[in-house]
Amino acid sequence: WQQVVDYYKNIDETDRWIPWSRQFMEPPADAMTSFVGRMGSSDFHLSSTKYNSFWHDVPMRPKEHASDPTIINLVTEIPMFMAAKMELNKDYPHNAIGQDINSDGTPRYYTYGSPFFNYGFISQTWEDPSVMSEEGHFGDNDPLDVIELGSGPLKMGSITPCRVIGSLELIDQGETDYKILCIALSDPDAHKIYSTNDLDHVKPGHTNKLKTWLKRYKTSSGKAENTLASEIPKTATEALSIITETHERWEMLCGKDGTHRANLPIQSETFWLDSPSCRGSSTP
Repeated sequence: WQQVVDYYKNIDETDRWIPWSRQFMEPPADAMTSFVGRMGSSDFHLSSTKYNSFWHDVPMRPKEHASDPTIINLVTEIPMFMAAKMELNKDYPHNAIGQDINSDGTPRYYTYGSPFFNYGFISQTWEDPSVMSEEGHFGDNDPLDVIELGSGPLKMGSITPCRVIGSLELIDQGETDYKILCIALSDPDAHKIYSTNDLDHVKPGHTNKLKTWLKRYKTSSGKAENTLASEIPKTATEALSIITETHERWEMLCGKDGTHRANLPIQSETFWLDSPSCRGSSTP
């Protein structure tokens, strides 16, 4: 309440406020990151201080869980309850995390409601826009999205071992946009949750709540509802097949199979791929 009062008393202080009563704030960032610019502006970029690139150099799976294929590394872009729509910048040097931009150049925020989950991606994966799904939709040209359904927020830019429990396939503007579902191993309920059925047993109705959010979150901006390829989530085993396939496409993107950059889909021509684990300076 005090923040609301402060806003209306000092509404003309444009160096402190941006539209819709959103105050400029320090990013809820992980200790192993650094940032430039100010959150809430287009010049904000957050990078890892440990890895050259969040996308290409963070291992897809944590070494300490190498024997368990269901455990992946989640890179958090949007902590739970945060309305600012953050995302990995595929074109920016070192693939920093920044705020998504609306078509008019303004920073993008969720207006449907703050997410009740942590949102991020699996490093070393790529949804190839030249690959068509069984339902006839092409990949969205991004790393594989992850939704972590634990009990509290994770830090922006944090790297968290997470157990895959299933996936949903969102059809967003005609593109396939897989959402891998997981539970952080650090979550107090992690020992109880190995599937979406387990999730709904521990948190009744949670999967349906998530499906509704994913389908409707753009409607507050006047857009149509998204659709799901199926209302029934894929199993953890099926989700792991998606992860494997998108990792193989990332290997192609980075030339690990001998693919020259000139032979990649045109949608990837502006990507920053010069990290040690991708094309660097020695891969054509």
